[in-house]
Formats: sequence, C-alpha cells, structure tokens
Amino acid sequence: MLSQESHRRWQLLAILAVIGFLLWRLAPMLMPFVVAAMLAYLGDPLADRLERVGMGRTLAVSIVFLVLVLLLGGALLLLIPLLSHQIENLIQNVPRYVDWAEHTAWPWLQAKLHLDPRSFESDQLIASLKAHIGSVGDIAGQVLGKVSRTGMGFVLWLTNLVLIPVVAFYLLRDWDRLVAAIDRLLPRSVEPTIAHLARESDAVLGAFVRGQLLVMLALGVYYGGALSLVAGLSVGALIGMIAGLLSFVPYLGFITGFGAAIIAALVQYGDWNHVLVVCAMFVVGQLLEGYVLVPKLVGEKIGLHPVAVIFAVLAGGELFGFIGVLLALPAASVVMVLLRYLMTRYRHSELYTEEGEADPALREAATEVEVTVSTAAGTVETTTVIEPSREPPAHP
Repeated sequence: MLSQESHRRWQLLAILAVIGFLLWRLAPMLMPFVVAAMLAYLGDPLADRLERVGMGRTLAVSIVFLVLVLLLGGALLLLIPLLSHQIENLIQNVPRYVDWAEHTAWPWLQAKLHLDPRSFESDQLIASLKAHIGSVGDIAGQVLGKVSRTGMGFVLWLTNLVLIPVVAFYLLRDWDRLVAAIDRLLPRSVEPTIAHLARESDAVLGAFVRGQLLVMLALGVYYGGALSLVAGLSVGALIGMIAGLLSFVPYLGFITGFGAAIIAALVQYGDWNHVLVVCAMFVVGQLLEGYVLVPKLVGEKIGLHPVAVIFAVLAGGELFGFIGVLLALPAASVVMVLLRYLMTRYRHSELYTEEGEADPALREAATEVEVTVSTAAGTVETTTVIEPSREPPAHP
C-alpha cells in the first residue's frame, strides 16, 4: 500500500501530466492566447502602478491597452514603409549580387579551395536547375493542393489576429484575479513552495522579457543607423533590423548581420575600407551589448548559458513550432529557477548529507603513481606503487 505522502505525489504528477498533454495537443491553436498572455504580462505592472495612484482597474487597463496599441501601431506605421523600401532596394540590387557572386566570390573560392571551375559555371547551374524542375513542380503542386484544401487558412489567420487584442484586454483586466484563483486551486501542502517559486520566476521573467526586448530594440536601431549612416549601405536598415531581431539568441544576430553586411559592402563598394568600417561597427555593437545593454537592462539574474539558450530555442521550435520558439527563453529561465530550487533541496537531503562507509574495494586496491624527475643527466620517469593498508577497519 502506498503511504499518504506517496499517494499525494502521484496525484500531483498525474495532474501535471494531464496539463502537459493538453498543452501539447492544443499547441496549434494556442498562438493568439500565448501572444495575448505575453502582452498582458508586460502591461500588468503598469496597470498595477496606475491602480496604486487611485484609478480603477478597468480604467487603468484601458489606458495601458491604449498605450500598447499606439506603440504597436506607430511601430508598424514606421517599419512597414521602411521595410518595404529596403526590400525593394534589395530586389533591385539582386543582379549586382549575382554578378558579384559569379565573377568575384566563386573564382576566389575556386582558387583558395582548388575546386573544379566547372562546378560554378552558370550554364551548369541552369542545367542542374532544369534537371530538377520536375521535382520543384511536384513540390509546388503539393503546396498549392494543400492551400486549396485549406481555403479557410487566411480566415483563420485573420481571426487569430483579431483575437489577440481582445484576449489581451480581458487577461490584463482580470490578471490579478486569475493569479489569485490559481493560487486558491493549489494544494495547501505545496502552496507556499509554489508561491515562492512563482515570485522568483516572475522576477526573473520580468528582468528577462522586458530587458531583452529593450536590448533587441537598441541593437536594431544601432546596427540599422550605423550601417546606413556611417557605412552607407543601401540595405543597412534591413540588415540592422534582422540583426536586432535575432539577437535574443546569443551570437545569432551578430553572425547573421555581420555576414550580410560584409557581402553588402563588397557588392556595393568593392573595397576593403567599407569592409573595415562594417567590422568596426559590429565590434562596437558587441561591446555595447556585452558591457552596457545586457548588464543594465537584463542583469545577471537569469544565469542562462549561451549553449542552454541555443538548445532551448531549437528544442522549443522542434516541440511546439513558432510558439515554442516564442516561449523557449522565458520557459528556460523558469526551468533554471526550478533547477536551482531542486539543487538546494538535494543538498539538504539525506542522499547528499549522509556519510557512508568506506568502500572496501578502495582499501584493497593498490595505487600506481607516475613520477617524472628532471636531473642534470636528463629526465627520468618512475612508477611508485602505494600498497593498501592490510589492517582491518576499526568498528565503533
């Protein structure tokens, strides 16, 4: 028979398993609710501050919601024309990129890597493309067939887009009541522990989400402005936006933006002076991110190793698609809080603190120690064998 403690633990594990299974099964339809919850989470501290100065919750939420809508709308009005102009500029420069690749980059690679010159001939590439055009047509037919079978896809996407602000408003208005309701549902035996972990996770998430968004915005503005105004790249703003957007993964934004900017500088100017300017811009950007933006805006409370960040993003994308990528880093920061708590519990457990008896096999095994001695005649290597003690262990 299971003890009452074991029975309660199995019940909690069963509840967590059911919740995890439901989240996994409902992942395709959770996107608008996840985005709405993130917006509500970001706006809740400001709504609480407005409440503390005497406003009602509905009025405070309405003001915060209006501010969020104005900020997002203003950002779209600013970015869409700029992005459209940058993409149009990129499309116009595609022939120059192709010419640079065919007459500059490919010959250089052939010379350095000793490749077959015919492997980069445009005629051979076109012939290879024609040879595979049938498979491309089959893939396109499959895609079109899928789109035709899901004719309501656009309607569903539009519905999700409309749902986000509606759900965000109601979640923001009832945020405190929802948190209190969840707290009342928790088993009383684990409520203090979960409440403590929730407060610590909230502190970590607040530092990470709000700080990381500001870091991404600052890096996007810096790289876009520097590459456009200082380096003079025609697509500098587009490269800067991409580098800033991808900077939530360590070094991904830097590598992507740096590579794209180097190619753009070589194609547009064809000299090493502008390449050196681009290098200087990204070196300054890395110093700015590592020594100013991240310490000031994000802080050191999260403790996520870069490898852990990359793994979390890839695992989230593999398990839950776009929603997984969106929630990977916040979830990883919460997991770090839980792991620190479990490590503390482990160090206070008998499994860690209890002293064990000496291993008899270690008492009987001989130990060989290799010693290297340097003398005037040269170097001499010796092996010293330490015999174990033959005395029986003392018993209390």
